[in-house]
Amino acid sequence: MAELLPDERLDYLVDEQLKIIQSNSVFSFSLDAVLLSRFAWVPIQKGRIIDLCTGNGAIPLLLSTRSKAAITGVEIQERLSSMAKRSTAINSLEEQISIHTLDIKEAAAEFGHGTFDALTCNPPYFPSVNEKDYNENPHLAIARHEIHCTLEDVIRVSSQLVKQGGKAAFVHRPNRLMEILAYMRQYELEPKRLQLIYPREGSEANMLLIEGMKKGKPDLHILPPLTVYGSDGQYTEQLKKVFYGR
Repeated sequence: MAELLPDERLDYLVDEQLKIIQSNSVFSFSLDAVLLSRFAWVPIQKGRIIDLCTGNGAIPLLLSTRSKAAITGVEIQERLSSMAKRSTAINSLEEQISIHTLDIKEAAAEFGHGTFDALTCNPPYFPSVNEKDYNENPHLAIARHEIHCTLEDVIRVSSQLVKQGGKAAFVHRPNRLMEILAYMRQYELEPKRLQLIYPREGSEANMLLIEGMKKGKPDLHILPPLTVYGSDGQYTEQLKKVFYGR
């Protein structure tokens, strides 16, 4: 058993098959990570997958339940990458998952251009603004704001890392959809699938999932919307099917 720091706890990851180290004062995974890990295309047996802005490693762990391919996680914050490495060890997945403490802008130089079959990324959602607007917790500020990487950085680096025909999937906010589409086209990640996530029926979408193919042909598919909560305040059956793989 990996040692836990005083502010850490060990949680089950979605379906009690895997465990993950979490911390309210540092980082805990959210629904965004689960939905992205279910949405993204991944090779089933062989190949290479990379997850950028990996946080405490939730997405690599979840992807390991769908694929036997080698999975690389990249996280700039040492504390978070330590959590991800220890969670990988707790689940005895060191032979499949490797976690690297690295700025994503250095990833292509570290791993090579056109190296990966599939890529996932749950990036910071909010543009970098005045420091006074950042969360006082630096770990959360870096995870939420574009302090170390911008949206353009994320999409440019993703295009560098995936091979021709490879796929890159992102989770983000709908208010930045036009930027996302423009950068994907600019960096030759042709948008192929798009899904909007709604917190409840009748509300505005608050999340989007999008996947592009490196140097693919134009052919965007808009998937049926996904609603998270029903009128009873519980997860919808639609969400449960995605969330738990049922």
